[in-house]
Amino acid sequence: MAIEKSFYMTVEGKEKLENELHHLKTERRQEVVERIKVARDFGDLSENSEYDAAKEDQAFVESRIAQVEKMIRNAVIIENDNDNPDVVSLGKSVTFKELPNGDEETYTIVGSAEADPFEGKISNDSPMAKSLLGHEIGKEVNVATPGGDIQVKIVKVH
Repeated sequence: MAIEKSFYMTVEGKEKLENELHHLKTERRQEVVERIKVARDFGDLSENSEYDAAKEDQAFVESRIAQVEKMIRNAVIIENDNDNPDVVSLGKSVTFKELPNGDEETYTIVGSAEADPFEGKISNDSPMAKSLLGHEIGKEVNVATPGGDIQVKIVKVH
């Protein structure tokens, strides 16, 4: 039996997935079933684009339900490492400055399941997070990015 991947997430991230799963199972699934019923009434299924679209939607919803269930089942809740408040770790926010004179940026390092750069949450699998994890305030870190290496200084961990 294959070992399933762990999905690192905060308590809030897991709750968000649980809410999505509830919505998919109680509302979206029923909406798709209704669309399929209506589309069947249009007649010949071989040339029925509404039916085909509804069946594709059904496949997507069922696939997403399976994916979210797997993520919840294999969730590993991120606990803040309060023993060492100055060290970058999973679940913490880190403020850093690109050297020599870049602006400060702040991101929270979360698991890939809840990463959203537009909300300031980066995946622990990202090059930036991998480079910052385990380092402390004041440390200068080299980050390998697709656009080339950059040097950053950790300003704050919270």
